[in-house]
Amino acid sequence: MGFQEFLGNERIVAALRGALRTKRVPHALLFTGPRGVGKFTLARMFAQAANCERVTDDFCGECPTCHRISLLANPQTLVEQGLVERGESAEAATVERVPLILQTHPDVWALVPDPVRLKSPVARPMLRVGQLRAVQRAAYFQPMGRRRVFILDGAETMRWDVANVFLKILEEPPGSATLILTAPSPYALLPTIVSRCLQFHFAPLPQPAVEKILKEKTNRKPAEIKLAAQLAEGSPGLAIEMDVDAAAQRRRNTLRILERAAHGQGFAQLFSDTSALAKDRDSSFEDQLGVFYGLLTDLLEITSKVQEPVLRNAPLAIELQLLGKTVDSAWVRRAIAGFDEIYAGARRNLNRQLGLDALAASLSPSVSRRPAPDARR
Repeated sequence: MGFQEFLGNERIVAALRGALRTKRVPHALLFTGPRGVGKFTLARMFAQAANCERVTDDFCGECPTCHRISLLANPQTLVEQGLVERGESAEAATVERVPLILQTHPDVWALVPDPVRLKSPVARPMLRVGQLRAVQRAAYFQPMGRRRVFILDGAETMRWDVANVFLKILEEPPGSATLILTAPSPYALLPTIVSRCLQFHFAPLPQPAVEKILKEKTNRKPAEIKLAAQLAEGSPGLAIEMDVDAAAQRRRNTLRILERAAHGQGFAQLFSDTSALAKDRDSSFEDQLGVFYGLLTDLLEITSKVQEPVLRNAPLAIELQLLGKTVDSAWVRRAIAGFDEIYAGARRNLNRQLGLDALAASLSPSVSRRPAPDARR
């Protein structure tokens, strides 16, 4: 047991162990990186190591404290329990008054985006002001063990006006507590929050490492393991929970949208495809945009004439090569800039389908080419 179970990003693990060993533990950490790469897992392991009854810079996994904190490894079960206890028909005031907090040990809290209801969750779960105020009150309590740890998973879902509540904690940090935020990118958070955290970016794992994890933790066939590792793009957590057939079909559907946009034909079918994508409840809109970004990254390598490109979507290599003969790198950059605008607009409740339709139409050869928007604006 211990940190040796965590695969990949060894430098981050070494830095955290060094902080524990020297007793110079930061009051706030920011873990960024793609979903499923292990941010929440390492945050939970850090909480175990910070409170282990037997080890100083690691955790034994066997003492009562380690065992209780390890129950956070399956947060979905705890979320479901919390929603049942709060009530399926909880109104807005109840959601804030009874915040969703995952706690299996008095010194360790995990906060996840609140879906509000179990049977009919909201479209965009988020960290809510009631959760943050609960942390604000509890952060200054003295720990029963060595250190209090608060894990805020999905910190990017905080509304920026609500995030100011959390900022107050960082401005006057408690001496015996560490707050760990996880997010896909530091740019999804307020700069004032980012500047007060020690940042660690989690790189995707090599495909062989993802395949190794899948062999150990799943009963999938070798062909499915290889395909899942390819589609997960270095995120073992994503690969474990992935429906391989559905994920592969989603990428084919997404590529078809790019193909129709590039050829400027069949707009009725194109808009039908974007409508189906915008209404897809099996994956978040951010994940859907991530598929577009992955395909466009492959196209950028192809159109830039990179020698022996390493494609993220290797099973679609033939289709991508054909599309790469139709478009150029300027078209790909325009598409990426357009999806950047859609991603930013999604946080402002942009109509997703209209955004996708407008971008697809603008990429058609029949539409006059406009320069990509300046990222500095």
